[in-house]
Amino acid sequence: MRLLIIEDDRDAADYLVKAFREVGHVAEHAADGEEGLVLASDGGYDVLIVDRMLPKRDGLSVIGALRDKGVATPALILSALGQVDDRVKGLRAGGDDYLVKPYSLAELLARLEVLARRRGGREETVYRVADLELDRLSHRVARGKEEIMLQPREFRLLEYLMRHAGQVVTRTMLLENVWDYHFDPQTNVIDVHISRLRSKIDKGFTPPLLHTIRGAGYMIRDGAR
Repeated sequence: MRLLIIEDDRDAADYLVKAFREVGHVAEHAADGEEGLVLASDGGYDVLIVDRMLPKRDGLSVIGALRDKGVATPALILSALGQVDDRVKGLRAGGDDYLVKPYSLAELLARLEVLARRRGGREETVYRVADLELDRLSHRVARGKEEIMLQPREFRLLEYLMRHAGQVVTRTMLLENVWDYHFDPQTNVIDVHISRLRSKIDKGFTPPLLHTIRGAGYMIRDGAR
């Protein structure tokens, strides 16, 4: 599953991100309601995990705004507010499930899996840019008729770039979402992996798809514009 955690408690969010990734899911984090709304609005997640009490915009407001935009991504509300009235308000605001803190991780995972199954196959599982194709489920990458073998970190890097195709992806975005770093380790780890990835998906193919945007970051796009 591709999961978005909208949670202002950094320790709680880091715990969930680590736990989800350890069992093979893709997890990203938004630290406030406004950021969560922006990230969730593209509909690129299987399930949202939303705290109710958030800075800038509360969790119920985030879910309501998404429903108004027509974003139907299932949302599980994770909150310390556990009275019946609290749960009813959460579900009426557009939440699909409600789990009270403290919670069992096993129960949370089971509830998320149920929500993802209910949604069925509506989430995009294959990304394509020109003749480059990445299948999230089979972990297969191909360009044209040629299959490309990637290491796990290279796959995550390419998946993140392709999910944001046509957009500039900054080093900070890559460090946080591909390497799980919330600081700059002052190494060339990104440059090394970008170079390796470029040699695999662009070398011998036309046109090049992976571009360095000087002073800004990187971008996957169709063509050499």
